[in-house]
Amino acid sequence: MAVIGVDLGGTKVSAALFARSGEMILKEYKLLEGATGTAAGAVVLEVVRSLRAQRPDLPVEAVGVCVPGIVYSKKGTVWAPNIPGWDNYPLKGELEAALDDPSIRITIESDRTCYILGEVWQGAARGCTDAIYLAVGTGIGAGILLDGRIIHGASDIVGATGWMALEMPWQEAFKPVGCFEYYASGEGIGGQAKLLYGDPSKTSYDVFAGYGSDPIATQILDKAIQMWGMGTANLVSLFNPQKVIFGGGVFGPAVRFIDRIYAEACKWGQPISMREVSFCASEVGGDAALLGAAYLGIRETGE
Repeated sequence: MAVIGVDLGGTKVSAALFARSGEMILKEYKLLEGATGTAAGAVVLEVVRSLRAQRPDLPVEAVGVCVPGIVYSKKGTVWAPNIPGWDNYPLKGELEAALDDPSIRITIESDRTCYILGEVWQGAARGCTDAIYLAVGTGIGAGILLDGRIIHGASDIVGATGWMALEMPWQEAFKPVGCFEYYASGEGIGGQAKLLYGDPSKTSYDVFAGYGSDPIATQILDKAIQMWGMGTANLVSLFNPQKVIFGGGVFGPAVRFIDRIYAEACKWGQPISMREVSFCASEVGGDAALLGAAYLGIRETGE
């Protein structure tokens, strides 16, 4: 028996066939090539069908899908801002109709949920009942495992940590993305570079390359470190996790700052919780979402 994990991004779909033991048997990806609406859904169906066709000897018990947005669990629909036409898209219903096999369980979750589940299954959160994955890439989000369960909230929007209020006074610039994300996401760091250098060609890559030698780059990242520390201190004080795991494209180059982020968080966080928590980098890197999607399927089968 096997499960399929699908990681849907803004530009491509990655999918893999996994044994229940966690072994990845087959993996493939397909570019979206600008597909929108039902055409994007068709790409997801195509990679699922392809994996099943390549190993007809392995019955598929479940399909787990990771999407870059919000999954409305009560309706089975998806909002994915990077895919036009996916404002309230019925992805689960489309998969069920296309596979036409009620024995195959289909589960869809947000990328931040899949990140933490990937770490629970094969990464830094193995053995944890309480852990947080802080995903810092273009934006900032958190997957939160609490008492062994993923938390979702009333509208499935838990983990929108980019909106944390970490600085006064409020600025108009915070309105589209939130305070935390404005300073400490990949886009935010790049935006600070454009602003402070007065150069629209500057990116976050330039900032990391200049850290320690260029005063502006150092200023930008010192501010981000402060924000990462304050943000994680709030999460630790609220949720008392065993681990905070840093991942996404920014961690990457920002892994070298994790000790400094922890030291900053200790200034702000609940002291007992801060002594007990550990901060670390993702152990599964870019496969976190794919692994988490597959693990969704395994959890859905009840084992």
